[in-house]
Amino acid sequence: MNELTTLENLDARRFETPAILKLLASSSRKLAELKGIAASIPNQGILINTLGLQEAKDSSEIENIVTTHDELFKDEVLPETFTNPAAKEVLRYRQALRVGFELVRQSGLLTSNNIIKIQGELERNNAGFRKLPGTALKDGSGRTVYTPPQDLEEIKSLMRDLERFINEPDLFDADPLIKMALIHHQFESIHPFYDGNGRTGRIVNVLYLVKEGLLDIPVLYLSQHIVRNKRAYYDLLQRVRIDDVWEDWVIYMLEAVEMTAGRTLLTVQAIKTALMDYKHRIRDQHKFYSQDLINNLFSHPYTKIEFLQRDLKVSRMTATRYLDALSDTGFLIKRKIGRGNYYVNVALNQILLNQHSVT
Repeated sequence: MNELTTLENLDARRFETPAILKLLASSSRKLAELKGIAASIPNQGILINTLGLQEAKDSSEIENIVTTHDELFKDEVLPETFTNPAAKEVLRYRQALRVGFELVRQSGLLTSNNIIKIQGELERNNAGFRKLPGTALKDGSGRTVYTPPQDLEEIKSLMRDLERFINEPDLFDADPLIKMALIHHQFESIHPFYDGNGRTGRIVNVLYLVKEGLLDIPVLYLSQHIVRNKRAYYDLLQRVRIDDVWEDWVIYMLEAVEMTAGRTLLTVQAIKTALMDYKHRIRDQHKFYSQDLINNLFSHPYTKIEFLQRDLKVSRMTATRYLDALSDTGFLIKRKIGRGNYYVNVALNQILLNQHSVT
């Protein structure tokens, strides 16, 4: 069934089954907990930067763009020395997420034009919606399993309908988490771009939750759950198209929200604990302690002299002295690559590695 219908034509009562309502209640609770603990971090940029990097890595991995944490963090601090194409593409994802978040924060809307800008930042092009036919989705054996809309005018029309569904709450009487699941499926089925549809769609997920006020900042990232349940994800995408099993899809997405929010909650709590520990111990041991210093150390799993110069507005010599002293007292590990040095935040790096290994 390749014919796409507008989402508002679905019967919202379909999603009032006991199984869905039970999951909706538990996932909403967990999401509210995450929103609360995230708000308790003094500098919200810390979470956007560090957790956004995690999401960028996982979302890209779904599209077989694979890199390691170490490669990714190195590329962030020494891009001119460390040339890893996959890492650079992952970092573009985080930048696209930032661009989208700023657009939604400014306008309170998530429009087609915003989505085009997000995809353009991700792919570093201005191609916009697909203009040429020929795009088809294939399975692992190379067989075509789904042909999205081929005509540009049809793509534009479907995206206009989706934009209305996203931004006009009265069109469809359902909880925003249910609507997020429907929006994601519809976007992936329209497949409006030549490249980057999956990653753009996953950015849209979290930005929609921000737009709806379920989160203040984009910190719920479903890609890790999808990576671990990739077959079910793609099977359900296709089964909705063929068998109309929207309820099963919504259940899958609500489970992803609940499990991801639970994991992220633990990660944010761990970051907060480590941040407070570093704050107290650095203040006790070093006269150069400042809140800007703490913010810098927890915004970058790997930091460098230039980051400290910029954030603390100090000289290169002073920044070097601070980082070397923190390395000497065990807060950081100093490493050399090429002609440059970088410094690993021991506690933050361990948290991010552990968060990624939780099953």
